[in-house]
Amino acid sequence: MMSKYVQEMSIDGDEPPPSFTTKEILDPSPPLTSIPIIDLSLLSSPSSQQIQELQKLKEALGSWGCFQAINHGISGLFLDKVREVTKQFFALPTMEKQKVGQGVDDNQGYGNDPVHDWVDRLLLRLIPYESRNLNVWPTNPTEFREILSEYSEKVKEIVELLLKAMARSLNIEEDSFLKQYEKQEQMAVRFNYYPKCPKPESVLGFKAHSDRSVITILLQDAEVEGLQMFKDDQWYRVPIIPHALVVNVGDQLQIMSNGIMKSPMHRVSTNSERNRISVATFHSPNAEVEIEPLQNLIDEERPQQYRKLKNYAAFSYACFQSGKIPLDLVKI
Repeated sequence: MMSKYVQEMSIDGDEPPPSFTTKEILDPSPPLTSIPIIDLSLLSSPSSQQIQELQKLKEALGSWGCFQAINHGISGLFLDKVREVTKQFFALPTMEKQKVGQGVDDNQGYGNDPVHDWVDRLLLRLIPYESRNLNVWPTNPTEFREILSEYSEKVKEIVELLLKAMARSLNIEEDSFLKQYEKQEQMAVRFNYYPKCPKPESVLGFKAHSDRSVITILLQDAEVEGLQMFKDDQWYRVPIIPHALVVNVGDQLQIMSNGIMKSPMHRVSTNSERNRISVATFHSPNAEVEIEPLQNLIDEERPQQYRKLKNYAAFSYACFQSGKIPLDLVKI
């Protein structure tokens, strides 16, 4: 934990400390790109449209590794409520937010990351239910817990729909990815607050990384851009589509799909004039589940790309701390 929250530094007009300066080359305004858009309502539609949308999904995940999901079943009105309670929480006085501060031995709660990104966050575990530390679930705003509980159930349904559709897009049994979990799943949510930054040309909200999850579902800020994706040696800005959810493949799905689906590198830029929020939900098997490429995605043309392992999250974190790329180390 740093001595001062990023939000406090921003409000006080502090210069970002040298430890926040990135070694990455930051283009102040990389090209805006339209990453693929997938209509989730068509993925379970009994028609030729489903076949076309599954093909689009397969192409999106094999090239970009991400897409914007529309018609996902969560109303725009409810997504606005999720954004609103996020803003209300981060607008509270520091002392009030510290009531749900992260503990020494538990990363759940309000705090910041030791890697010096220009972001404060509230990290909460959602599934399994017994992993929830309700002591760090905010009661202010008063609607926060109720809205989060409802949002987590809706996202869980989307994840299951997507994992089945992804399997069907590869012409394998639709429960193929889900079976690797055997219901031993984990889900966590991270509420991100990126305050105004005086040095957007040298400080990132989140440094370049790929997610250690199976799937990540991101609710972007409704107005302020910041998410960037890396493809073909180029960074691209991801546009805001009202009420869409950004879905991206995590490292564990790249492993399970034997490298057919790509876990994209992404980062978050900062903004000198506006604050930004986002809400990321991460879905993974639990630490004891061994993951490996599905046998029916291995053949002579595409031999097994990755070895079997468990507790990928801890492995990935250790690699991140030492500057190594975990997917490279899991490759056979």
